[in-house]
Amino acid sequence: MSDTKEAGKLDKPNSIPWPPIIYGSAIIGGWLLGRFYGLPWPIGTIGEMGFMLGLILVAIAIFIDVRTYLELKKHKTTILPHKGAAHLVTSGPFSLSRNPIYVSNTLLTFGIGFASSNVWLFATGLMAAFLTHRLAILREEKHLALKFGSEWRKYAKRVRRWI
Repeated sequence: MSDTKEAGKLDKPNSIPWPPIIYGSAIIGGWLLGRFYGLPWPIGTIGEMGFMLGLILVAIAIFIDVRTYLELKKHKTTILPHKGAAHLVTSGPFSLSRNPIYVSNTLLTFGIGFASSNVWLFATGLMAAFLTHRLAILREEKHLALKFGSEWRKYAKRVRRWI
């Protein structure tokens, strides 16, 4: 790889903010599939428990997102997935997952699926996680490895990518 390309990877991992696009599309796509090609969902107590589980997952996802945002802000680095990291953050939610926002986005998609009785959101949520891994996480990890070297490698060995 040329020096120019390597330098570009130090500046930022991506030119497109893939994760919000992917997860937004997954939620909209799952909702549309559910609206036009609805699949059966349990009724009665089990359906109500699914609704409650959905609300809990949405609340957890929001909590993780807010907590992660505050941790990034504390360390004066970006939350935007297409911008370069100013600092390697390994505390707070990042001590449990290298990608807490992507974990929360997946939980949010599943939570909406449970709360709205929409099976399609589980499929689109899994697809979003896979695409985020391929289009964002692998590139972000390369960016972090180039920028933070051994500090990144030690962190990556200690903390799992998802959970």
